[in-house]
Amino acid sequence: MIGARRGWSDYAIFIALALECVVLAIASPAFVSTENVLNILRQNAFTAIVSAGMTFVILTAGIDLSVGSVVGLSGVLCADVMVHGYGVAAGVIAGVAAGVAVGAVNGLIVTRIRIPSFIVTLAMMMVARGAALKYTDARTISGLPASFGVFGDNAASIAIIATVFVLSWIVLTRTPFGRHVYAIGGNADAAWLSGVRVGRVEFAVYVLCGAAAGVAGVLAASRLHVGYPRAGEFAELDSIAAVVVGGTSLFGGRGSIWGTLAGVFFIGVLNNGLNLFNVSPYDQMIAKGAVLAVAASIDRLRRKTTRP
Repeated sequence: MIGARRGWSDYAIFIALALECVVLAIASPAFVSTENVLNILRQNAFTAIVSAGMTFVILTAGIDLSVGSVVGLSGVLCADVMVHGYGVAAGVIAGVAAGVAVGAVNGLIVTRIRIPSFIVTLAMMMVARGAALKYTDARTISGLPASFGVFGDNAASIAIIATVFVLSWIVLTRTPFGRHVYAIGGNADAAWLSGVRVGRVEFAVYVLCGAAAGVAGVLAASRLHVGYPRAGEFAELDSIAAVVVGGTSLFGGRGSIWGTLAGVFFIGVLNNGLNLFNVSPYDQMIAKGAVLAVAASIDRLRRKTTRP
């Protein structure tokens, strides 16, 4: 009986997303227009990429609050490299490398000094955002090469999202590393006793999360065509919400990358539908908060019902 409940719950987000789309399509014909569908994809590209990295961290029962700030920092460093004439490739590498570096620092502090990830990444959230603002004097960096804008196109965004999620799915479901991620989230002590190098795996998931934020930062800079130091504000909250709504447990050990993608678009479609009906931004924030609270409550109840 428990297994049956778990089976249905694994598909709940996909059913909810389908129902949401059907309801909005009936309520507003504008929802299914090509322009609106592309708009949904474009608006949620950054969140989707950041959420993919966040899934790895949350599966180990960790959290990364620094990703939004890393998006801003990566974007301005990417832009600055290109403005100084080093080319698009160098700019992209610099942006992603910045995300990897921040993720590595987070991972080292969490695994070596054993400070809770919430505190470590909260501190890094402020450090990275402050660094981006100081580096640019709180101004945008403009004058980027026209060719850099290709990464912000709809086709490129879809291709990047597909690549990130397919690779994440392969890593999580087809490699020993992925199995170790789930094992650590389920029971870190048991995983260690079974031979899993817990510290190395935890370090790696923060690096992956930082890399994903770096990619999102580059994509944001390409879309805006400037390095904007405040880019990615609240991205950490949006990504955590998407991961949890997508069925990944905040307690670790349970969830899927495709559930995260469905969670991203469930929230994105909700925002889009509320915009179509001219719902105020304040009410939209209330709705998103309510959805997250319900998802977290369901996760807690599911954990209690499946506990032996």
